Amino acid sequence: MTGKSSAVKSDIEIAQEAKLAPISEIASGLGLEEEDWEPYGRYKAKVSVKTLKKFQEKADGKIILVTSINPTPAGEGKSTVTVGLGQALNRIGKKTVIALREPSLGPTMGLKGGAAGGGYSQVVPMEDINLHFTGDFHAITAAHNALAALLDNHIHQGNELNIDPRRIAWKRVVDLNDRALRHVIIGLGGKANGVPREDGFDITVASEIMAILCLSEDLKDLKERLSRMLIAYTYDGRPVFVKDLKVEGALTLLLKEAIHPNLVQTLENTPAFVHGGPFANIAHGCNSVLATKMGAKLGDYVVTEAGFGADLGAEKFLDITTRAGHFRPGAVVIVATIRALKMHGGMKKEELKNESLDALAKGMENLTCHIETIKAFGLPYVVAINHFIFDTDNEVKYVKEWCAENGHPVALAKVWEDGGKGGEELAQLVADTVESTENHFKPLYSLEDSIEDKLSAVVTKVYGGKEIEYSPKAQKQLAKIKKNGWDKFPVCIAKTQYSLSDDPKLIGRPTDFIIHVRELKASVGAGFVVAMTGSVLTMPGLPKEPAALNMDVGPDGKIVGLF
Repeated sequence: MTGKSSAVKSDIEIAQEAKLAPISEIASGLGLEEEDWEPYGRYKAKVSVKTLKKFQEKADGKIILVTSINPTPAGEGKSTVTVGLGQALNRIGKKTVIALREPSLGPTMGLKGGAAGGGYSQVVPMEDINLHFTGDFHAITAAHNALAALLDNHIHQGNELNIDPRRIAWKRVVDLNDRALRHVIIGLGGKANGVPREDGFDITVASEIMAILCLSEDLKDLKERLSRMLIAYTYDGRPVFVKDLKVEGALTLLLKEAIHPNLVQTLENTPAFVHGGPFANIAHGCNSVLATKMGAKLGDYVVTEAGFGADLGAEKFLDITTRAGHFRPGAVVIVATIRALKMHGGMKKEELKNESLDALAKGMENLTCHIETIKAFGLPYVVAINHFIFDTDNEVKYVKEWCAENGHPVALAKVWEDGGKGGEELAQLVADTVESTENHFKPLYSLEDSIEDKLSAVVTKVYGGKEIEYSPKAQKQLAKIKKNGWDKFPVCIAKTQYSLSDDPKLIGRPTDFIIHVRELKASVGAGFVVAMTGSVLTMPGLPKEPAALNMDVGPDGKIVGLF
């Protein structure tokens, strides 16, 4: 979030004062008819996946991916820029749709607070979007835990599949940060309560079902992917899949509404699809393929974002999501803030209000790395300076001149304070770049490459690391992945978002570092291999003072403190 001080309104205050258009008007403006969508109240709707077939002959609009430098506590405002850019493109005459992820209750109640953009560049109704929304996350949680219950019941009822309780690959999930659930023992209390075994919880956004929902092309594809999920191994080492339990139909039933993209709007009534929500540090970090494709069919432009920096979300969008969706992006916007660049240059957060061209110059190394990443994919790009009120004219001038000297298209975005109007310079630059720059997009690696080569390509070409070190556990898992023929999947690296390395303390642009792969997991249904690196966790914990402490609801039902 940019520009906030004690003298200005909070995001939630701005959102609550907004005049929203009925969702019927938003749908109609996209060319949708009543049978294409189902209302969820006045300002939300589910758009049927069948709608894509109606528009299959229509040419796709340009897909604009918004990414950023490595995040810092100073903030980058990537979602805010995404919303602001979408609004701005509409203002300059480009019919534009936005596609974002749904916020998770974990960070909403934990460290970050709400996640629907900020200032005058928000998707609304932000209270609904940040809380239970249309129930998609609850459906994913229910489907995931239903599978866990069915699996344990199968073992309790005689274990016909000969499943080894010590080799269960399927944990349980909850959409909250709860460190106490990382490792648990279940089945205690005697024979009637099941077979005792070790278990654990991940956060819902780390569920393979979340990834599958976001990568599926339709209900049939969803069901087939669910059937392929690896859930356990037998006593003699054979893999067990959902289809062996014969429960893929029941899981699909629980997800039959969640698969339809959610339609909302921005503060300026720009249409926005908000659907799916895998984290980019522990999953693939992109909204659903269906939402992005639907936005491309219904608009001349669709602006989407991928979580965290280009080393995480953007790389996964370009290597995983584009393959699943069979589409190619038109251009990439790399968001940077002067505050965050100064932190990457060694400046402390409490000093960021002070001008420092030296720290800024050092921090440009981080931006350089992310620009090189997008270049490695052969894509046109634009640098967006997300403006904060404490940025000095000298600092803004420095970044603009640095970009000009190095041949990087750049624009200043004031979308937090001015909404779409503050993003018109950026919007025009993006449109000009898409139309005039050659696009040579190509994923970073071939699916025929080995898992080691795929991981090495990401580590060396994106992170700038020297090599990879595999734990003994990861080496055994790698051999098993190859044996079972799962080595032709793309890779999804789980890594800290704060650094290009797997050490969150190594900010800026570290060199000659080693990435430590401690575990490899085949997400067969989703269709990728997850590499767990460093100390990244799939169940976060709450901070000492969670954002929830500032949240309340008055007797009139008005929410405060959400962000």
